[in-house]
Amino acid sequence: MNSTFSLNGRLYSETTSSEERQDIIYQFITNGVLLNVIGVLGIFGNIISMIILSRPQMKSSINYLLIGLARCDTVLILTSLLLFGLPAIFSYTGHLFTYYIKVYPHLVPVLFPLALIAQTVSVYLTLTVTLERFVAVCHPLQARSLCTYGRARFYVIIIIVFSTLYNFPRFWDIVVIDRGFDENYNTTIYFVEPSPLRLNPTYIKVYIHWLYLVFMYFLPFSCLALFNTAIYRQVRRANKERQRLSRLQKKEIGLATMLMCVVTVFFLCNILALVNNILEAFYERSIDKLVKTSDLLITINSSVNFIIYVIFGEKFKRLFFKLFCSHGFLGVGGRDSPEGGTHDDSIVSNGDGRNYSMRSTHTCHLNRTGTTIVRNGGSSSVNNGSSLRHSVRVPSPGPHVYYPARGTAGNVTTTTLDQL
Repeated sequence: MNSTFSLNGRLYSETTSSEERQDIIYQFITNGVLLNVIGVLGIFGNIISMIILSRPQMKSSINYLLIGLARCDTVLILTSLLLFGLPAIFSYTGHLFTYYIKVYPHLVPVLFPLALIAQTVSVYLTLTVTLERFVAVCHPLQARSLCTYGRARFYVIIIIVFSTLYNFPRFWDIVVIDRGFDENYNTTIYFVEPSPLRLNPTYIKVYIHWLYLVFMYFLPFSCLALFNTAIYRQVRRANKERQRLSRLQKKEIGLATMLMCVVTVFFLCNILALVNNILEAFYERSIDKLVKTSDLLITINSSVNFIIYVIFGEKFKRLFFKLFCSHGFLGVGGRDSPEGGTHDDSIVSNGDGRNYSMRSTHTCHLNRTGTTIVRNGGSSSVNNGSSLRHSVRVPSPGPHVYYPARGTAGNVTTTTLDQL
């Protein structure tokens, strides 16, 4: 096979050098096998996560952000499979010839910028989820007005618009070249190469390297580190006074702890991509094996949401087993399930220094007002320090965050195509 057919290496053959064989084998193991398997499982996990998080009893601003993150990760995984996973199979085995020679070159100019858009959305949705958790834990009185369902929708729209505009020039990075009809293979040969814009030194230095490092790594990484440091300090203080915390406060602290673990996974899976981009920007070096490993880690990071939710999210876990491990998914249960109508005990502060103990004795009617879920027909008893007990209408609690986002920014590095 002619080397011009391949973007990342030649087809494995007897004439391939020893070093090239090692690179092709490594690419096949990391991208052809592991990336494809993990990516397919990750897609199913993200779909299940979207189904569960969209259930009426899971309605909240934070879960709206997590649904957007799951959709974004699904797009990112699909682009990784088509850009890196399937070509790695061809390079080693020679299978998928038609895809690699005819379909793949026409997909790359669209899939590559789409992957970068999904990566940008993933990064800033992760940052938004972290910011919301920071407000809920460190500034709980402001959470009711700042962490609303309407604001969550607005944040998602703004992030998508920003990500699309920022990565819009990427659609002119790559061009498809028609090599003409090849008699040996009895087909027309296509391959991709960088466009004149992509070869412009100023464009590479300013947009590809500097802006990419600032907007995709330095800015979000710094903010994530800052917010999670504040959350960690608050969690430590709260754990020392855990006996005096209300049930809602304990839930918020537990979720904050989960999010810190998720962000740690995000850093671990994306640090290698940061190293690769620094090597390119400052040293003009690109290590192929590091790039392949980075692609795998990013796909892993986009695929682990479901596992994190099942391990750490009690309500998510209950809904998962009810929907997929029982007859609930086939129509039994639904809104009449224990998750849809519960007898809930919680302590909520209304901002005047008094705590209201709520025990609902009616089925919950899930009506969205802002981001909150109100319980119609619920009764409450209030103790004002006297013997008088009377019924009041208790305002709905502030945003209840059930599960943190995993960090993610599924990042498809540019170094693979930079080698064109």
